[in-house]
Amino acid sequence: MSAVSGSASESASGSAGDAGAPEETGPGQPVPRNVRWVLFGVLLALLLALLDALIVGTAMPSVVRELGGLDSMSWVVTGYTLATACSTPLWGKLGDLFDRKRVFLLSIVLFLIASVACGMATSMGALIAFRVVQGLGAGGLGAGAFALIGVLVPPRERGRYQGMVAAVTAAGQLGGPLVGGLVTGHLGWRWAFYLNVPVGLVCIAWCAVLLKIPPVKRAGRASIDWTGIVLLTGAISAFVMAATWAGSTYAWGSWQIVGLGVLAVALLAGFIVVQRRAAEPLMPLRIYTGHRNFPLSAVLLVVAGVASFGATLYLPLYQQVVQGASAVNSGLLLLPMLVASLVTSNIAGKVMSATGRYKVFPVVGAACLAGGMLLLSTMDTTTSRPVTAIWMAVVGAGTGFCLQMANTIAQNAVQLRDIGAASAATNLFRNLGGSLGIAIFASLFTASVSGGEDVPSVAHATHLIFLTGGCLALAALLAAIFVEEVPLRGATPAETPVEK
Repeated sequence: MSAVSGSASESASGSAGDAGAPEETGPGQPVPRNVRWVLFGVLLALLLALLDALIVGTAMPSVVRELGGLDSMSWVVTGYTLATACSTPLWGKLGDLFDRKRVFLLSIVLFLIASVACGMATSMGALIAFRVVQGLGAGGLGAGAFALIGVLVPPRERGRYQGMVAAVTAAGQLGGPLVGGLVTGHLGWRWAFYLNVPVGLVCIAWCAVLLKIPPVKRAGRASIDWTGIVLLTGAISAFVMAATWAGSTYAWGSWQIVGLGVLAVALLAGFIVVQRRAAEPLMPLRIYTGHRNFPLSAVLLVVAGVASFGATLYLPLYQQVVQGASAVNSGLLLLPMLVASLVTSNIAGKVMSATGRYKVFPVVGAACLAGGMLLLSTMDTTTSRPVTAIWMAVVGAGTGFCLQMANTIAQNAVQLRDIGAASAATNLFRNLGGSLGIAIFASLFTASVSGGEDVPSVAHATHLIFLTGGCLALAALLAAIFVEEVPLRGATPAETPVEK
């Protein structure tokens, strides 16, 4: 079985900084019928990365009872997400420079080795260290999966397979806590990590046999932008730590948070300067300046990340404290949001593939996000579960229309040689959006329930959280309105859109 690139090789002409840029070679060909089978192995690896971001949450009480370290347990999650965010751009660039398939398989191997080490950890410090390594592998799973999708399936055909991606993303976000609770309750917390091994081995074997992509042809020797790596890693680390600690460990206006913010901005400025001069920039600035659709997609992804993380984290809490749902049932009560997201994502994908038109979907999606979040902000102590379910479905429809469509728009706005860097950037935007959302919402929640987590205070905190989310979603609506509907690359050679 074979799968082919969704786009022909792009022109390597450009600035001196583009010299030696790799390109997928070979003429454009139709997408093979077996591409769904190929994507299954790729998306299964992506599911592992998404699940492990949240699976330890419900296992942490058991972990602390056995290993201790209550004061540092938050770093079991933070270390993973920080390493994932920092390594994502690097993995994306490595895929652009070298063989995408081998780089992807290497990230799976690293993830599995770290998973076994996490399961064998004998102290909280060791678990945190191994989780950081696991996060490094997860960065490769996310960046590699979306880059491979971009190579295997051209944007014009992407909608036919969008439902698969949406299902995996939703299952990863909503299934982590449920899977973690079930595994910990029946097998013990260590098996939350050990179970990655058989699934990961299936991914490796599957991709090794079925995944076929065009070779990367280089003119000259590959060079790695180590300075850019250090600067971007530092900027991301400072940002994520500030987002994690603000409003909880330290006040928003404390010197620690302000200092981290200033450091992040300074490192980011240095990174931009380096990217302008590097022979092989880690994150080429041309992907941001080549066409306005890429930065507009970034806004959509950040806001969608804020909305999805906020809803996933705080709706179950509201349903437990205010509406009296059990811990397990509060997770299941998120199903209206999941189902709506899957349905709308499939609808948008099929229409896009059939007509080539897509701008309406991010506009409608951003409007649904804003409207749904504002509706959720009206919840109080008397709001019924059916009403909450309807409003959750509106938010789910918004994420379904926005998330995958924003990825497609972003990838269609860059040349194929930059697909790895572009895919890594879109993952990074979504992750940073989630971190920003968690920080803002946690600060609002902490301030609102400082007197105790009683029903009125939790209801009031929920109001503030979703009111803020609704206002932020208006920025996504504005960005969606300015998206230019340029032709999607098909399975035959096509020029990358050029800003007019």
